[in-house]
Amino acid sequence: MKRVFKGSDILNPVLIMALLFFTVLQSKAQQLKPADSGYVPVNGIKVYYEVYGEGRPVVLLHGAFMTIEGNWGQLIPELSKTRKVIAIELQGHGHTQFSDRKLAHTTLASDVTGVMDHLKIDSADVVGYSFGGTVAYQVAIQSPKRVKKLVIISSTYKSTGWRPEIANAFKNMKPEYLTNTPMKTAYDAVAPDKTKWTKFLEQMIAFAGTPFDLGDANVAKISAPVLIISGDNDGLDKVELMKTYQLLGGGISADLAPMPKSHVAVVPAQSHVGLMMQTKTILGYLDGFLK
Repeated sequence: MKRVFKGSDILNPVLIMALLFFTVLQSKAQQLKPADSGYVPVNGIKVYYEVYGEGRPVVLLHGAFMTIEGNWGQLIPELSKTRKVIAIELQGHGHTQFSDRKLAHTTLASDVTGVMDHLKIDSADVVGYSFGGTVAYQVAIQSPKRVKKLVIISSTYKSTGWRPEIANAFKNMKPEYLTNTPMKTAYDAVAPDKTKWTKFLEQMIAFAGTPFDLGDANVAKISAPVLIISGDNDGLDKVELMKTYQLLGGGISADLAPMPKSHVAVVPAQSHVGLMMQTKTILGYLDGFLK
């Protein structure tokens, strides 16, 4: 049945798809035990990480409200066959404790490099999805020598990079919408303090609804090659997406000039949530770009 959602009604499909996403990835994920895991004291909190496999390091940064397993459960078994995978749970997510520390992209990016310092990783490829993609942009901006290659999946470095209805959805979102959901069950299974669930949601919803901009000039200065992966209907403003690609040196005629080091892939018939379910497609892009 085809339906057009207006105003706050968009919350219903957004939440349904988010829950479907979480449930599907949890059920299909191959359960692997990390070779190493633990907490790193950094910037006043303890950040949780997991390490899988061996080889050149790649850091994974999850989307909002997600966990390592929920976001990357299908990709880690494949990536870890040839790479050392470091998956991090950002402030308040999963195993990482809730904190009243003000959320800021600069601080979250510093948390990431703090984990890298703990693991004695000078530089790595960094892959971020959605919320984690914005953090990944910030890592590349403030710590350019730490990022070899950058992969951004369905994300943007400024709030105006999203279509207006995305911002409107967060304006009307409430913590109670996620009560009695698989996301809550997963949180309860690993969170250091299960009583912080509502505070965590309030913090994240407020943060997601606050306009942000990491800066066009800063993005243009990113020295690492960047791969942007987007669904054709994932909520990103495609005009802004191509402006971003131009800042990174793309959008030229490669028959008349050298091929840019950064690439963009728009996957057809994919939403923001559905894109992360396309494991083979994403792996194909990652294998080609990160090799």
